[in-house]
Amino acid sequence: MFWKIVTLVSAFFIVSFAQTQHAFVGTKVCGMCHKSEKQGSQLTIWEKSSHAKAYETLKTAKADELAKAKGFTTPAVETPECLKCHVSGYGVDASLLGKKFKMEDGVQCETCHGAGEDYKSKKIMENKDEAIKNGLKVPEKIEEFCINCHNAESPTYVDFNFAEMWEKIKHDIPKK
Repeated sequence: MFWKIVTLVSAFFIVSFAQTQHAFVGTKVCGMCHKSEKQGSQLTIWEKSSHAKAYETLKTAKADELAKAKGFTTPAVETPECLKCHVSGYGVDASLLGKKFKMEDGVQCETCHGAGEDYKSKKIMENKDEAIKNGLKVPEKIEEFCINCHNAESPTYVDFNFAEMWEKIKHDIPKK
């Protein structure tokens, strides 16, 4: 039963991104505004995270061994079951991937916050409701969102201690 739920949640996760009408812009675009300490240093937090290196891990011999052990015939970096959690924008029509967007940047801002083309401007971002209307996602149940990828379906899964992991990646905008 657990595996059916995980599979359904994973499929929903991919489909929800695949059905987006908004284009992905990539971390470099997001980081232009989200890098200062005043803003919360989100870019730096991401750059130091495992999320930023998620794609790179798929290029390793260990990843290929794990993929083969799971019965996949392609290298991990080409395996859909690996890519769905290791890159942003996986499964999205190529026309929705902006010029500066690179899947090689791993799990980026837009994995959690939605494709940013239509909400990236300062004017829209200053109004949360307007940003949400234009594609911004703000997961209300963050832990449930994270387990879309951080779950037993992964061959390298260890108990996911959300509170501990959240301390490493949280990136709120400081209150004024």
